This record gives sequence, structure tokens and C-alpha cells, in this order.
Amino acid sequence: MKNSVFIATSLDGFIAGKNHELDWLSTFPEIDHIDTGFEEFTARIDAILMGRNTYEVVAAFEGEWFYQKPVYVWSSSLSDVPARLQNKVFLIKGDLHEVLAQLHHQGFHKLYIDGGKTIQSFLKEDLIDEMIITTIPILLGSGIPMFGGLPKRLTFECVKSIRFLDKVVQNHFVRSR
Repeated sequence: MKNSVFIATSLDGFIAGKNHELDWLSTFPEIDHIDTGFEEFTARIDAILMGRNTYEVVAAFEGEWFYQKPVYVWSSSLSDVPARLQNKVFLIKGDLHEVLAQLHHQGFHKLYIDGGKTIQSFLKEDLIDEMIITTIPILLGSGIPMFGGLPKRLTFECVKSIRFLDKVVQNHFVRSR
């Protein structure tokens, strides 16, 4: 079983602006035209688990549904998904360990964990095995932080670093246990 993160942050550690805006991700639009490893990453996962806030932002994007793997939205307040996302998005409830047990029972063992609060919940329980973090060199000043408080220190090893177009850095961290 493996829980992985693939996410972009601002230089000051935010994954979205204070109103959940993501426009800063296009600071260098030429990055969108090169391979940053997302396809390779998603090829080795079974399913995606994201929080409600992240889902609502992504579901509002125009065009085709972005994800090719099943997406599970961890939410206690959502009761349904739009018809266009039926059989692509599934709602899941319970505490973190119950959610993982449900997903593992369905045969999903390599999970892509997405969303600030969701990632923070997994980190608090020491359940993240790897993080691929792409840093966009922009300072937002405030927003939705990537990291929050932890009950103990977690050590990760940087196994790979890549610079894209001399503007953006991507670091691949693996949990040292």
C-alpha cells in the first residue's frame, strides 16, 4: 500500500490562494507544454482520494474530466455528484482509517492523495509515503497552506530534483522510516 502526493506549491508553501484561486499556477504558461511527470505518476496509482474543497475547484473546470482513474471525494457533507461525473467520481465518508479500509477493500492500494486538508490529515497520521512537489517561484503571501501542524517530525529523503525551463523546480521526496 502506498499513499502519494503530486502537487504544486508557491515559493511560500501555498497550494492555492486565499480564495482557492489557482491562476498563479500559470505564472509560466510554457510549463504546461512540457512533460513534468504527471502522466507517469498517474500511471502507477490505482485511484485518487481528494477532499471536498479540491473536488469542488476541479469539478468547476470546463471541458473533459481531467482524471483517468477513479476519484474518491472524502466528504461528510456532499450527497451526490453531477450526472457528467457519474462512474468517475465517488463519495466516501468516515475517519481516515475507515476511508483507507474501504478503498483497500475495493482493491485500491496505490493512492494519489490530493487537497490541503486531506494531505495534512494523512501527514498527521504519518500515512504519506512519497511527495512530488513542484515549486512555482511566486510568493502568494497568504492562501491555503500545503503543510500544517504535526504531532511529530517526519523525515523524508529527496530522491530526485528536476528544473524545468530554468524556472520551476520539482522535488521527489520519499518517507524515511
